[in-house]
Amino acid sequence: MSSNVEYMQHAIRLAKKGLYTTDPNPSVGCVIVKHGNIIGEGWHQRAGEAHAEINALVQAGDGAKGATAYITLEPCSHTGKTPPCADALINAGVKKVVAAMKDPNPLVAGDGLKKLQDAGVEVESGLLESQARDLNPGFIMRMEAGRPFVRVKMAMSLDGRTAMASGESQWISGVASRNDVQRMRAKSSAILTGIDTVLADDPSMNVRLSADELGLKPDQAVRQPKRIVLDSRFRMPSNAKIVAVEGECHVYTTVNMEAGRSYPFIIENCDSQDGKIDLQYLMDDLAKKEINLLHVEAGSVLCGALLKNDLVDEIIIYMAPHIMGDDAKGLFHLPGLEKMKDRISLSIKDVRFIGSDIRITALPQTVQ
Repeated sequence: MSSNVEYMQHAIRLAKKGLYTTDPNPSVGCVIVKHGNIIGEGWHQRAGEAHAEINALVQAGDGAKGATAYITLEPCSHTGKTPPCADALINAGVKKVVAAMKDPNPLVAGDGLKKLQDAGVEVESGLLESQARDLNPGFIMRMEAGRPFVRVKMAMSLDGRTAMASGESQWISGVASRNDVQRMRAKSSAILTGIDTVLADDPSMNVRLSADELGLKPDQAVRQPKRIVLDSRFRMPSNAKIVAVEGECHVYTTVNMEAGRSYPFIIENCDSQDGKIDLQYLMDDLAKKEINLLHVEAGSVLCGALLKNDLVDEIIIYMAPHIMGDDAKGLFHLPGLEKMKDRISLSIKDVRFIGSDIRITALPQTVQ
């Protein structure tokens, strides 16, 4: 007989199957157990479609009566694009619900568990909560802090350089690292870059892996994240590759744009701060657009500004076995850091080889 922990671990594995497809919804898994046997399992497969609990209940059928449901996130109690899952569990006669964590969505925030409890269903919450939170950092950040989770991706040489003095930067990292980045893009709500990167490199900033390469079903289309370009002076070329690929491209600018003229991208007029894009305004606006996880691939100036404004939650650095020299460009443009007390410390979360490169995952920690 498996333990409660093992059932929840299985629910978490199921939830991971939706990491490429559920945005802007969270990825959720559910396992229904009766007499020590799994009789139903499911995961949320795509926004607007049935939630994990419903898919598991369909599989369990009448056997759900008197069973225990293990769910990675508190069942919803409100009607959105689908009816409340709490009601479905009650109507199915489930005896007990074990949730890994409460839903941070203010529309739920404990109401789902309370509704179950009021209906006589035994409830527990908190089993493997940290692992469940790791499934949906963007959704949780948007619900708890009102902004996206910001992940900055960079590639550097062994001596900490990101581009040659000429601006040439392709390719520092190897093929395995670039494919790893493609998977990160595919899990993101949006990809952010600056106009200088667009003008210098003309990147597409899209997901180029196939459904099969992402482990999706053959009939599942690869979801393309929105592309966000910061362009305070509005220098965005209409024929840029980032505009031509599938999906939405939003250009944020402080320039008062001419009314009536059409562009092949969506113009976002925004507040300025010292003549540049107001980054806090940007984060607020992206949250309103249901951007959960913001993946940043940009130059040292934009990355430095995000870091300086405490708007970076995770840094992914691919360190390639090259030396690029003193004149090459560095990771972050951070003027004003003159003393040790000014430095920005990082907490190293993970280090591993990706092909011939080393991938470092770090969390910013400002030293007081």
